[in-house]
Amino acid sequence: MNYLNATNNLYKEAALTPDVGLCCTTNPVWQFPGLSIPKIMQEMNYGCGSTVSAQDLVNNPKVLYVGVGGGMELLQFSYFSRQKQGVTGVDVVDEMLEASKKNFKIAEEENEWFKSEFVNLIKGDALNLPVANESIDVAAQNCLFNIFKAEDLQKAVAEMYRVLKPQGRLVMSDPICEQPMNEELRNDDRLRALCLSGSIPLKDYIKALTDAGFGTIEIRARKSYRVLSPNHYPTEELIYIESIEIAAIKDPMPTDGPCVFTGKTAIYYGDEPYFDDKNGHVLMQNQPLAVCDKTAAALAKTNDQIHISASTWHYNGGGCC
Repeated sequence: MNYLNATNNLYKEAALTPDVGLCCTTNPVWQFPGLSIPKIMQEMNYGCGSTVSAQDLVNNPKVLYVGVGGGMELLQFSYFSRQKQGVTGVDVVDEMLEASKKNFKIAEEENEWFKSEFVNLIKGDALNLPVANESIDVAAQNCLFNIFKAEDLQKAVAEMYRVLKPQGRLVMSDPICEQPMNEELRNDDRLRALCLSGSIPLKDYIKALTDAGFGTIEIRARKSYRVLSPNHYPTEELIYIESIEIAAIKDPMPTDGPCVFTGKTAIYYGDEPYFDDKNGHVLMQNQPLAVCDKTAAALAKTNDQIHISASTWHYNGGGCC
C-alpha cells in the first residue's frame, strides 16, 4: 500500500499549499446562473475533466463525491441539490477535508443560495465507504481511481456500486493510456499519485465497471491529457495519455452483456420508411440513431443498408437502449 501512502502525502501537501496544475483539466470551469466559484477552489481543482452534468442532477438528488479536492465540484453538485447534507464528500486526508470546509465558508460569502450544511464532509476510504447501501443517486470521482492498482480499483468500483440506488449513476473522469508502460513507471509511487503511471487502457477501465455489475456505460468525452517523454521520464518511447469522462449506470445487466456507448450512430438508407430489427431498435429512413457498440455490430450483420459510424467517444443519452 506504499502507493496509497504516497498519494495521501501528495494531497496533504496540495491541501496545505494549493498546487495549481497538479492535475490539468482540459475543461472550462462550469459556471451556472447565480453560481460563483471561489478562486481558491479553482486553484485546488485537482481533476482531469468534469463529473458535473445537469442531465444527471434532476429531482434534488443525493450526491456522493469521493476525493473532495478543494470542494469545487461539491459546490457545483450543491447547486442542483440544495438540501441539508444533499452532497456527501468523502476523503481520507484530514488536511483536504479541513481545506474544503474553509473554502465552503468563502463560497457562502460569494453565493446567496449556498449553505455549508448542504455538504456533509466525512473522513473515509474509497475502498470502504462510510455510506449506507443504495442511498445515493449520483456518485462521482475525478482523477482518483486511476491511482489504484487492479485489486483496489475493483474494490473501489464495487463500493460505488453498493451505495448507489437502482438506476443510480457513477460519473467519473480519469486518465487512460492505450500503450504499455514499463515496470519502472508502473511501480513509481509518486508518478502513480500524480495520476500518470496508473493509467490503463479504456477496455480495462470499462471491464472494471461492468465486472462490478453496471449494465450501461456511456463514454461522454475523450481528450488529450499528458505525454511521458524519454527526456523527462524513465521510458524509451513517447507515451500518450488521454482523459475520459464516463457515466456507469446501475441498470440490470442485459443477458447478452453490457451496453457500452462510444458515440456510434446507425442510419438506415433502404427503400422502406423504417427498419425494425425486432429487438427493440427501429431506425427511421435516413435518421441517425445513437447505438451501443453491441447493437451497432448486430445491425451491421442484419441489414446491408445501414451505415454505422465510427466511435466519436462522445455520448449524452437518447440512444437505442
